[in-house]
Amino acid sequence: MAGGKETPRQKMINMMYLVFIAMLALNMSKEVLSAFGTINESLENTNTNFEEKNDAALAGLAVKASESPEQFAEVKKKAEEVSAATSELFTYFAGLKEGMYESVEDPKDYETMDKTAYTDELFVSGEKLTSAGEEFLAKMRSYKDKMNQALGDNAKYDVFLSTINEKFSGDPVSPDSGVKGAEVNYVRHHFVGYPLISSITKVTALQNGLKVLENEILSSMLSGQLTQIASMDNYSTLLEQSRSAYYQGNTFDGSIVLGRTDNSTVPNEVKLTLDGRPLVKGKDFTLEGGQVKLNVNAGSAGDHKIEGLLIFKQNGKDIEVPVNKSFSVIPKPNQAIVSADKMNVVYRGIENPITVSMPGVPENKVNASADGLRRIKGSQYTVRPTTGTELKINVTGEIEGEKITSTTIFRIKSLPRPTPTVRGQIQEGAAVQMPKNALKVSPIGATFENFDFDITPVVKQFTLSIPGQPSVVVNGSRMDSKAQGLLDLARTGDIIQIFDIKADVPGVNVKNMPAILVQLTN
Repeated sequence: MAGGKETPRQKMINMMYLVFIAMLALNMSKEVLSAFGTINESLENTNTNFEEKNDAALAGLAVKASESPEQFAEVKKKAEEVSAATSELFTYFAGLKEGMYESVEDPKDYETMDKTAYTDELFVSGEKLTSAGEEFLAKMRSYKDKMNQALGDNAKYDVFLSTINEKFSGDPVSPDSGVKGAEVNYVRHHFVGYPLISSITKVTALQNGLKVLENEILSSMLSGQLTQIASMDNYSTLLEQSRSAYYQGNTFDGSIVLGRTDNSTVPNEVKLTLDGRPLVKGKDFTLEGGQVKLNVNAGSAGDHKIEGLLIFKQNGKDIEVPVNKSFSVIPKPNQAIVSADKMNVVYRGIENPITVSMPGVPENKVNASADGLRRIKGSQYTVRPTTGTELKINVTGEIEGEKITSTTIFRIKSLPRPTPTVRGQIQEGAAVQMPKNALKVSPIGATFENFDFDITPVVKQFTLSIPGQPSVVVNGSRMDSKAQGLLDLARTGDIIQIFDIKADVPGVNVKNMPAILVQLTN
């Protein structure tokens, strides 16, 4: 048909052929339109089914959260966030479809839904999106952001977030896979220039994607370990007791409970032994509030084993939960533990911090007494020894009406000899190097070197001497006018002696200090 000059008859044949092809295309279009309608109906039915499944999953999760909030409360919160974000976008899409259906006379006559005008005018105006088109993209992105916020802190949801970020980003689309480098707006690419029934089906498909994702996420939340927690087959027993160890002769009042404890979870039969001895209901244990409450003698010091089965009836079958627990019994204490917070001695005339405790005895049941001892709070005491060389601290503890006493002896030592300072400097070597004017205004002090207590002696008096001149006695810790006048007579390089330094700590006799030497630098 493309070569040579055509006769009128040939032209007529060609025209008839084109008309025939057009008629076939028209018939095919109607069939395709009907096919879109059928697909849309199928997707809507599927969406309804998924909606029912998802609602049931949420309801089941709510029940589990009320029964076991520690295991399911956080999962329930995430599930509700996922459901809310999904419902918001799903409802928006439903509103879009409602407007599309209202634009035709019969929403079931799919073969007449071949026009593009409604969606074209709804979403675009010239080359720009309308407010409805912008809203479409905003709704998609809002859903994506909310889902990432709800699930982004757990790597097991990454596979779902990958799908969400790909399908619901609203990002521009490359129709030719980027071959020509042209990108088309998401809304224009999917909804502009397409028959109405095609656009409706696309929106329904998006709704289907939402519900499928929601279902998969909820299933993931309820699977694996979360399902095992809620299963009777995987329950384990816990041993609850008022203390970690018991004294000889005490009653062991612990409780064996299930991991999930409530009043309705009561075993139909209890088979337990303590160190091989069968326990008798009513005598050795009772059933209280879903617990097997034990009431047995703790026995001798050492480890003791409780073994056996808790038997539950479930669906006409016996479910056996094994019990294999142990507890320890220790001898009663007969000696207190007392330690000095700073060192193994106490110092005369100052407050020495002391901690007094007795294993297994509450601190409010422990009392200590000694000369100069007073309680600060709880187990914290302070003691100020005055005379003697030893300090005896007597400790009394009370447990279950019995008193336990113990005595600890500390050595009493005097404070160490302080070291003199000038302007805070300690003499290291031959002498402290210092200008004359600086020495005139420098305080004379004292310190306890390498001492664990934060105590500073106060200098009350010292004697100043320079070469070739009579010494001057100074009261206080700073140079008076006489001392400063004496320093005026000194020359550069002279060695100044500061000796007979007298200092005290309130209530304590401080040992005499050695002299400190200062060499004048100018």
